[in-house]
Amino acid sequence: MLEGFYGILDAITGPLFVLPEPFPILIISFVLTLATTLVYKYVTDQEVMKTLKEDMKAMQAEIKALKDKPEKMMAMQKDAMQKNMKYMMKSFKPMLITFIPIVFIFGWMKAHYDAFGNPDIFFGLSWLWTYIIFSLVFSIGMRKFLKVY
Repeated sequence: MLEGFYGILDAITGPLFVLPEPFPILIISFVLTLATTLVYKYVTDQEVMKTLKEDMKAMQAEIKALKDKPEKMMAMQKDAMQKNMKYMMKSFKPMLITFIPIVFIFGWMKAHYDAFGNPDIFFGLSWLWTYIIFSLVFSIGMRKFLKVY
């Protein structure tokens, strides 16, 4: 079953691997990060996520102001933890949606680069570290541009 899936990915991405490294991993990273960001944007209620994030930020400022009052600070931290848990629960659904396809794609990428002896791709880094760096940069930019919370 995986061979069929990997064959489809090979057929789709074949032209990418004609390009010199790190361009194939850069393009794959961009596409996966865009897909993941769009899933998060449209599966979560962005207004609720924005409100929760703003509330948590305000609570952190209040907690810093209450460092001389440990009892009040602990109560505020408890409230902040509840908000944080609610935020995490809201983001759990898109994580589940994106997790399984990404696991298969990472398996394919590992097999692809292992076939070439796991070469250094970007400044002496392996394909995995190169992917992580590119996806972090893309994710930060896309989340700001698309207003994903």
